[in-house]
Parts: sequence; structure tokens; C-alpha cells
Amino acid sequence: MDKNARIFVSGHRGLVGSAIVRILRKKGYSNLLVRTRSELDLRHQNEVFRFFEEEKPEYVFLAAAKVGGILANNTYKAEFIYDNLVIAANAIEASYRSGVKKLLNLGSSCVYPKLAPQPLKEEYLLSGYLEPTNEPYAVAKIAALKLCRYYNEQYGTNFISLMPTNLYGEGDNFNLETSHVLPALIRKLHLAKLLRANQQEKVLLDIRKRFLGYGLREGELSFEKAKDVLKNKGVTGEEVILWGSGAPRREFLHVDDLAEASIFLMGRYGYKDVGEFINVGTGKDNSIRELAEIVGSVVGFDGRIAFDTTKPDGTPRKLLDVSRMKSLGWEAHTSLDEGIRKTYEWYTSM
Repeated sequence: MDKNARIFVSGHRGLVGSAIVRILRKKGYSNLLVRTRSELDLRHQNEVFRFFEEEKPEYVFLAAAKVGGILANNTYKAEFIYDNLVIAANAIEASYRSGVKKLLNLGSSCVYPKLAPQPLKEEYLLSGYLEPTNEPYAVAKIAALKLCRYYNEQYGTNFISLMPTNLYGEGDNFNLETSHVLPALIRKLHLAKLLRANQQEKVLLDIRKRFLGYGLREGELSFEKAKDVLKNKGVTGEEVILWGSGAPRREFLHVDDLAEASIFLMGRYGYKDVGEFINVGTGKDNSIRELAEIVGSVVGFDGRIAFDTTKPDGTPRKLLDVSRMKSLGWEAHTSLDEGIRKTYEWYTSM
């Protein structure tokens, strides 16, 4: 990509989009097109077509999506499939119509079958049933990568898809009702540490800054009320109770590494090199129990970490085979401990 190329990064305020913008600017790309949802709602086809016609981006990073953890996926099933389907369809069709040179579509490792062999190879797609707890999101992401493939085959476009593993990092969502496992762990263990030290004002400040919710209203916000609500979420000064058994294994990739991989592929490789899609991850995994212990150590919580086995575990294991990405010359460089430490430092500084 030329340093002056017109580059549209959708979802630039989200975890992935903000990292792509951050790394692009660091590398000297300055002609970036970004829009908030109020400025451009990617679910509205007319708005999307008008934007592409007027701004004529040369490269597109399709990072906008409705995302969340198990609770959010189970609660907002229709929203997860509809929003993600129409966002992808509108952006991909508009890119084709306006002659975008290259589009990079960000997918998710949840596209793979629940019980697929490990590590997950790209060819395992659609070889079995999906994990029910995130099926709506996965179906939308599968549709997006198929759209890219079939537009390439019918129209000769150059649209590529990446399937990243579980992501985390600066700018993540720490809302305990909608966040993924790692940011939820960081926040729960941080709050538990504050409760353990009876740091009442810091507990209240964290809740005010990040999310009232949980039945807490500003005028009613008190330390005792906050303690009661957090206890219902499994967070006390003595222990943190997490969903499931702690046995499922997950792979985690720092979002800056994903941004680096995305820019690497966008600048060097097209769909004929990448294929239908390509995995991006670390090639290493940890159990949720091990993850909780690492986060507890970084955060400094010395209480008990327990597990509620009446709650679902989700997919038993998700580890990506990243051999194809390595063959193209790219590997992740941020260790899990380092990445969690960086994320926690960012969290406590905000």
C-alpha cells in the first residue's frame, strides 16, 4: 500500500479497528478514512453506497462488527446475526461497486465446528456443527468470508479474509454483561482486589467510569449497593466465581499483533496467496483456569478463584493451526503475560 493511499478502517473505535488505525499511523499511513456509527451506519445500504461513491477508498479494513461473550451471544441472537450479516454484505458490495483495490475482512475462529480436530486447520470449515452459544455470530462471519470468496471468483475482486483467534488488548470491552472472557477476568479480579483492600472510592470510581448498569443508578450508587451487585456477579473480596469448569482451552492474541498481521497481508498478499481465508493466532493455548491464575498474578488478587460448573463451558478447545500464516513470513510476538500486563496497565490508566 502506498503511504498516501485512501484507506477506510470500519469500526475504528472498536478493539480491532482502533488497533489497525494505531499501527497504520505508526507506520506512516496518514490518509485514513474513519467514521463513527452516527456518521455512517454500515447497516444502512444507502449510506454505505453513498460513502464509497463519494470517498472512493482504495483499501478497506472491514473490522466493524457486533461482538460479545457467551451471555451477549445467547441474549441478542437476532441482533448478532442480522447486524453482522448486513454490515458485511453492504461493505463488500460497495467495495466491489466502487472498485476498491483490496478489502480485508476480519472474521472469527468461532466459524469452526465445535468438535473439530485440534489445532484448527482452514479446511475444517463447515465440517461439523457449530457451538450453539455463538452460532448466530458464526453464521454471519461464515457468510462474510463466502461473500469475499465468491465476489473474487465472479467479479475478479481482491478480497481476503482473516480468522483471528480470541483477541484482547487496549480498547477492549470491559462491560461484565457483554465482554469476552479475558477482559471480564481482568475487571472482575481488579474489582475483587479493590474490595479485598476495602478501597471503596476506587470501586465506585471504576463502576462510574466504565458501566453503571446492574441496577445501579447514579443517585443510588453506594459502596454497599455496589458490593451486593458485584456479589451477585460472583465478585467479592474473598473470591471470584467464574462460569464453567475452567477446563476449556483457549488461544489469545494481542490485538496489536492482529493489526500487524492485517497490514502485513494487505500490503503483500492477495486472495490467490491467502485462499478462502487464513488463520491468525499464536499457535499456543491455555485453560481458562490457567488464564485466571495469570490474570490474578498480574492484577495482584490473592483471594480464591472458583468455578460454577452449572454454567456452560462453550467449545472445549479452540487452537488455530497457524502454519499457513507462518509460511508467508509472519508470527505473533506478544507473549500472553506481556499482553495481559499491557492491557491491565491501560485499563487502570483510563
